[in-house]
Amino acid sequence: MPEAAVSGATQRYMGQRLLVVGPSWVGDMVMAQSLFKALKRDGAASVAVVAPAWSRPILERMDEVDEIIELGTGHGEFGLAARRRLGRSLRGRFDHAIVLPRSWKSALVPFFARIPRRVGFIGEQRYGLLNERRKLDRAVLDQTVKRFVSLGASRDAAARGEFAMPRPELRRDPANLARLLEVHGLGGRPAIGMMPGAEYGPAKQWPLPYFHRLAAMLVEGGFEVRVFGGPKDSPAGEEIVRGLAHARNLCGETRLEDAVDLLGDCQQVVTNDSGLMHVAAAVGTRIQAIYGSSSPSYTPPLTDNAQVHYLALECSPCFERHCPLGHTNCLNLISPESLRTAILDSP
Repeated sequence: MPEAAVSGATQRYMGQRLLVVGPSWVGDMVMAQSLFKALKRDGAASVAVVAPAWSRPILERMDEVDEIIELGTGHGEFGLAARRRLGRSLRGRFDHAIVLPRSWKSALVPFFARIPRRVGFIGEQRYGLLNERRKLDRAVLDQTVKRFVSLGASRDAAARGEFAMPRPELRRDPANLARLLEVHGLGGRPAIGMMPGAEYGPAKQWPLPYFHRLAAMLVEGGFEVRVFGGPKDSPAGEEIVRGLAHARNLCGETRLEDAVDLLGDCQQVVTNDSGLMHVAAAVGTRIQAIYGSSSPSYTPPLTDNAQVHYLALECSPCFERHCPLGHTNCLNLISPESLRTAILDSP
């Protein structure tokens, strides 16, 4: 539901100290800011987020987050002892907890912290760990961001889908941007960002030769191309920029907070359905979003400044990591020329 669809704060959290157990993926953490904003709008005195260490640079760019509590476990690690220690260290500090992940282990910290009210969706038999367990109605809560924000709304409002959804807005750092432009020799041309990665798998990844062809056309047209991603995306970035002047592979060369500022400096970005897509949307950059096995209805870029490229084939969305039919036509039939036209025609 758009932010303007429901107006007015309920003040249901007036003066309360809230703890949110955050998600484990970049895009989900960005979308979780919609919940943090809603909690502050509804009177929360403070919002603390339990999160993996990697997410600190993103959370530090959210004005609504008052405290970041790092969870010292790796992705997928159960870490019972670490969760118990952390929970016990938080006793007496919070009035209300919201658990965004649906796993059993994610509800342990608020339980060990003895937080009086602990809310989350039914999942993995979390009896006792949560004292307000809500059924996930996928028809009403048909987007990830809606599911997050609904946990901060009343049970009745959540069941009806009647709650406002503020959009994520990450704060930019102009001084850091100036430093990055100098260090990496960027600037002088309008910049187009490219994000070829997608953690889920190849069925979400537009072909690298297509990215390369589009980059070549954009450089020829007077643009600078910046490729973003983590260290494991570096080979993909090299393939995209190979032989091109004014194209720079930044994969693995920047921190997550640097990506926030450099993406905010781009005129537009071309991206798979990925975490960095949500970062770019949250800094206000024009998005050209390419969807293959996933659905733009489920995880759309949370901005009005986006164009979605999705063919809606009979087999789409399959939500598989690899194409079950072996052709990946949902991506292969989206041409670089169509993206170039979309970029040049954008307002």
